[in-house]
Amino acid sequence: MIDVLIVGGGGREHALGWALRRSAKTGRLLFAPGNAGTARLANSQNINVRAEDLTGLLTLAQREKPGLVLIGPEVPLAAGLADQLRAAGFKVFGPGAAGAKLEASKVWSKAFMARHRIPAAREAVFEDCDQALNYLDGQAGPYVVKADGLAAGKGVLVTQERSEARNFVEEVMRRQLFGQAGAKIIIEEFLEGIEVSMLAFCDTLSAAIVPLEPASDYKRAYDGDNGPNTGGMGAYSPPNL
Repeated sequence: MIDVLIVGGGGREHALGWALRRSAKTGRLLFAPGNAGTARLANSQNINVRAEDLTGLLTLAQREKPGLVLIGPEVPLAAGLADQLRAAGFKVFGPGAAGAKLEASKVWSKAFMARHRIPAAREAVFEDCDQALNYLDGQAGPYVVKADGLAAGKGVLVTQERSEARNFVEEVMRRQLFGQAGAKIIIEEFLEGIEVSMLAFCDTLSAAIVPLEPASDYKRAYDGDNGPNTGGMGAYSPPNL
């Protein structure tokens, strides 16, 4: 049996552990840091090492010697945790920092899509707050404003109100609501329709791509698709298209 270290402490990591626990090949499940749900899984242990503590996680892996490490959150992936663990000889499920940049920088990912002719909403990129506000004043709503970097699922505003969009730009760029993640912003074309996530497992060794079922995410905090964006209030699959 294979011991597995799962990095993260959210519902995603609980779901991964729950699925792995159903396999006869799984030995111990170690969660860093885990949560109350992961602690209740059979033959599982929460270990008090934060997902952002790359040095602590490498030390933990070297001590426990798991046969596989699964990394859930975006922040340690973008920081290169998978690269460090692979360099130390561990098998890792999760992209290196280069692959994680698609998620870590919206500006970079939009440039990537443009280079490879992948259709996407039109956008304007800003590093200056006043220029962004002036651009907003010349646009008709709805407005889509995105912080460039990782913001725990809260870095995007979609609104009909220009005043709300202007306030969000001020909060992100002047008052640094998301720190350096908001040093650049994107103001994007509004596309109407159902948001769908297309997911796949990608194996860089065999070049295999295994598609999964598409899913739709509930982002807004309140019923009726109202309220601010969150990291996700739930999801359903298959989408009701």
